[in-house]
Amino acid sequence: MKEQTYGSHRQLVPAYHFYLAALLLVLLVATVFELVGSIRSGEGILVAVILVGIVVALVLITALLRVFPLRAQDRVIRVEENLRHYLMTGKPLDPRVTIRQAVGLRFASDDEFVGLARRAAENGMSEDDIKRAITTWRADTYRV
Repeated sequence: MKEQTYGSHRQLVPAYHFYLAALLLVLLVATVFELVGSIRSGEGILVAVILVGIVVALVLITALLRVFPLRAQDRVIRVEENLRHYLMTGKPLDPRVTIRQAVGLRFASDDEFVGLARRAAENGMSEDDIKRAITTWRADTYRV
């Protein structure tokens, strides 16, 4: 596997992020056109409304299928990084470290993790700022 860095850590799954998204967009546009045509002709309106509803439901399901596992995984990452901090310092992470900051901290090497966690808590660094501040990247290949 290619070495992970700030520039390469984001994972795109073509079947999900491109093909499914494009297919759903095409279906949504087509069903809306069908609905407008049905309204103009006065025929088949119920079927067109049902089709638009189905496609909108599919769009929502697709979005939630991505969001729900990521939220659960973020909570696990928070616990992992809290344990990591505890093992290194004997103290839990500063409570000011947010879940988003912990998600960014997971990429920090052990050598810079504690200092970066302290800076994140004290300065309110964003997840992206934390990732950019990392000099020795620790890969996370298990992200959903």
